[in-house]
This record gives sequence, C-alpha cells and structure tokens, in this order.
Amino acid sequence: MQMFPRIAAVLAACGLTIVLTACETFHLPRTGKPVVVTSFTVLADIASNIAGGHLEVQSLTKPGAEIHGYEPTPGDIKRAAKADLILDNGMNLEAWFGQFVADLDAEHITVSDGVASVPITSDAYAGKPNPHAWMSPLNVRTYVDNMVAAFSRLVPEHAADFRAHGEVYKQRLQQVHDELVADLAGLPRRQRALVTCEGAFSYLARDAGLSEYYIWPVNAEQQATPQQITRVIEYVRDHEVPAVFCESTVSDAPMRRVVEATGAKFGGVLYVDSLSAADGPVPTYLDLIRHDAETIAAALTGSRP
Repeated sequence: MQMFPRIAAVLAACGLTIVLTACETFHLPRTGKPVVVTSFTVLADIASNIAGGHLEVQSLTKPGAEIHGYEPTPGDIKRAAKADLILDNGMNLEAWFGQFVADLDAEHITVSDGVASVPITSDAYAGKPNPHAWMSPLNVRTYVDNMVAAFSRLVPEHAADFRAHGEVYKQRLQQVHDELVADLAGLPRRQRALVTCEGAFSYLARDAGLSEYYIWPVNAEQQATPQQITRVIEYVRDHEVPAVFCESTVSDAPMRRVVEATGAKFGGVLYVDSLSAADGPVPTYLDLIRHDAETIAAALTGSRP
C-alpha cells in the first residue's frame, strides 16, 4: 500500500506494530475508559458532549491547528493504535486519514456520513464535496446521530445516556440555526451574501438563505491572485454587500484589499477548522458556531458598529 510521504516516513522510523515501544514517549492520561480518537478539535468537542464522561475523547490536532494539510506525527500513530474508536469528518477534509487508519484495528467512523454534500464549484477542487459540513449546525445533528450509534456499539450499557446527551445537543444546534435565520430575516435579498476568504461556509449559507462568495475555495498555500481579489471586489460592489469576513487560520490581507476597494466593512474573524484554547474565544464547537452566526448576522444587518 502506497503511503503519503510523511506517514511512510513515520511508519518506517517506528514500525506500526512496535510503535508503542519503539518511538518517542508520548504521555497521555489514562482513565480506564474506552478511548475515542478524533481527527481534529471540533469533532473531539462534539464527541465529548455526547460521551458525557463515559469515554476518553482525544483529538489528534491541537487547538488552532490547520486540518487540511496536517501531517501525522509518531505520537498520533501511537494514540491511534491505542484507540477503541476513531472518528474523522470525511469529504476529503483529511486527505491523509484513510491510509493513516488502514492498518489499525479500531473501528473507524466517518461522522459526516448521511450529510447531503455541496460541491465545490471552482478551481482544482471543482466537483469535489465541500468538506466543511460541520459549519451548518443542522448538519451536525447527523454527526451527533452517527456518534450516538457508534458509542452505543462501543459501550452498550451507556446507550441511553448517549441518546439523551445527543438529543440535548441537537436542541442546542437547532437553537443556533433558528436564531441566525431570525437575525437575518430583515436583510434585503440583494445583500444576503456571505463573502469570505475561504469557501468554508457553503452549508451555513445554504441553510441561512445566503449566497456564498469567496476568494479561494479551500485554504490556499499561495497568496490570493489579483484575479481572485478582483472577482470578489466586483461581486461586493455589484451586490452592495455591507460586510466581508475572513477565517482565523489565514491572513486577512487579501480581504482587507476588498474592503479598501469597495467601502464594505470588515465584519470580523470567523472560526472554522479549529477550536481555540480553553481561555480563547471559541473553546467549544457551540461557541464557534454561535460566534460565527452572531458575527455574520451583526455585520450584515448593521446591528453593531
């Protein structure tokens, strides 16, 4: 089986079958509970809410990390080898993940299974599903159902608790969605546009009745091109978009150029691919999606300076 270069190097250095003893020590607290390992922090937080203390939930990536181009470490392989269940987002978000888990014995669940995908419409990614399905709180209800089912198979004696936690969490997700829709209700149709650096908001825009426009479809390693910026400037002018946004994990310099050229306001920083540290602005997924929804609604409707 052909590996991604980084994974191949890690496995060659450690050997998956002896990774628990041959690689650098990676100390983790052990609780005696079944271990669930997730690909990134957003999934870990959702899973922790559903688990309700019955499972030990860990994230491979740390707060603030970029998930798209992440490269697994020896410590990641060590943790995954000890897991009882592994969760990933799917939809090509974690391009490295399939080969990462291929030789592991733990059950592997893709939590976006069942979500109706929205295709990317431009550049090299055109036709592929937009992976940011968790940016719709309505979609995350499907994530929750998949987690509840997987956790119940793992620890059947706590299945009722998992179901109960899942129902409470889904009610909170519905509340975030309902509040966003209500806050945007009076926005003129022409101005119902969500303009961002990355095209990470297709699902949120769809569910909130907004059109979506962006500088690049997926987090770019290169700087934004003049053509990309010009397209966004023209769109903002033509639609009289009152505010534009950028994500926390990329430079907002290209969007600041849009602001200078159009007179639109910079509406604020949005969070997508990672939670913050516990003392940061979005330490949980509900904090993240609520922050983004409130920031978008306030800037577009002019309900704050």
